Amino acid sequence: MELTEAIRRRRMTRHFTDQPVPSSLVDDLIDAAVRAPSAGFTQGWSFVVLEGTAQTNRYWLHTTDERWRTRSSRYQGMAKAPVVVLPVTSPEAYAARYGEPDKVTSGLGPPPDGGGPGAWPVPYWFVDAAFATMLLLLRATEEGLGAAFLGAFRGETELLADLGVPCGHRLLGAVLLGWPAIGDPPSASLHRGKHPAGDVIHRGGWA
Repeated sequence: MELTEAIRRRRMTRHFTDQPVPSSLVDDLIDAAVRAPSAGFTQGWSFVVLEGTAQTNRYWLHTTDERWRTRSSRYQGMAKAPVVVLPVTSPEAYAARYGEPDKVTSGLGPPPDGGGPGAWPVPYWFVDAAFATMLLLLRATEEGLGAAFLGAFRGETELLADLGVPCGHRLLGAVLLGWPAIGDPPSASLHRGKHPAGDVIHRGGWA
């Protein structure tokens, strides 16, 4: 599949079968993800891979509550995803990289020469992790897998602690991976329509 075709066909899948995804295929997707660009080539990302119900349930336990699981029309289909990939990133890794001799004049390194992560006008640890996650989603599409990115709105601290992720790391979100099931309804948000290029391109200024 050509890249333009993968981009065109990529969508968020919210209804999976429980058919396993080979670990070697997950490794291939992550190998593509880590080819993403990163500030200063810091590569401050890591990927926690949960496979099988016993592991993926730990994700759902910490990031949702019983009330939501009971009321959500999407939960049962999403929870069948046999793989959950958690992209995590280290702000301190970026500060440390920008404290090295070739970057120290940026003022973004650790004290006393820089202001540490709080000095960064844009948190590139999240930007880079998002780049990597997008590549993962595109490779999943190329392989015929279903995938969905879910934001991290609840339980980040508890989840990372339960999984033994070192302190200081941040969770970007979660990627559900699996084989798409028949009858996966499109998102209700799609009625908003895609903005045409003419509405978002501003050549030479905002005009």
